Amino acid sequence: MGVNSICIKDMSGIMGPKDAYELVKALKSSVKIPVFLHTHSTTGLGPLAYLKAVEAGVDGIDTAISCFSGGTAQPATETLHYSLTELGYETGLDANILKEINDHFKPVKDKFIASGQLNPFVLGTDTDALVYQVPGGMLSNLIAQLKQQNALNKLDEVLAEVPRVREDLGYPPLVTPMSQMVGTQAAANILSGERYKIVLKEVKSYIKGEYGKAPGDINNDLIKKVLGDEKPIDIRFADTLEPIFDKTKEEIKEFAKTDEDVLSYIAFPQVAEPFLRKKYQPEEDSKEMIVNYTIECI
Repeated sequence: MGVNSICIKDMSGIMGPKDAYELVKALKSSVKIPVFLHTHSTTGLGPLAYLKAVEAGVDGIDTAISCFSGGTAQPATETLHYSLTELGYETGLDANILKEINDHFKPVKDKFIASGQLNPFVLGTDTDALVYQVPGGMLSNLIAQLKQQNALNKLDEVLAEVPRVREDLGYPPLVTPMSQMVGTQAAANILSGERYKIVLKEVKSYIKGEYGKAPGDINNDLIKKVLGDEKPIDIRFADTLEPIFDKTKEEIKEFAKTDEDVLSYIAFPQVAEPFLRKKYQPEEDSKEMIVNYTIECI
């Protein structure tokens, strides 16, 4: 299977304009497939990085409609459209339609803020992210977790703990699921009052080697604490698992219609089953209605 495109993903919004320009320029001179850039506005660098990436020939950038832009989201669509158009680029966007979209979502945003589901903290610029390098989605989740624990006042301590946990775990890339694992472990370290007094099940699996080999060296004391005398896995974890696709496909054929359904169930059984049942329920209801109607007519 070939590669159709390359996407540069700057999870934490820490890519500067110089890095964006040089990286995109190097890729465009080396490959023929489209190159895209995805960043966040967390540190305020997003629009600068995008403009330089466009100068370097990037094929696409990810933006957010203005009322939901900024902070841990992406730079504003309208702002980039205006700036790029002024510089002579064609975006293919219509400013009038963008305004309609933004006007529609303004009250939606107000509703989410009023309900507390959207914390204003994530809407602002936080240059501390240049130090702790927390991705936008990870920051939003941390805030939600701490709010549930009535411990939002601990946010700065948790953010300072994140790079320390990441170092202990051998510098895993902060993308899902590792970003959530590192962030939640950092929160547990702070809220429990003792580092690694509580070690998450997922972190234990990572240290054991079930997520593959760490990019760097995992803290030896942490390995000892988690594994004891047990040795980490030194082979591909998937090779230790029994094939279950065909067996699972037969077991869930009642509500799984495609191979994608089966894979979804294997990965997320508790979420996938009710989703798939509901997904195909309208089809079953429709058939039942047709049968009932036919009977009544007869």
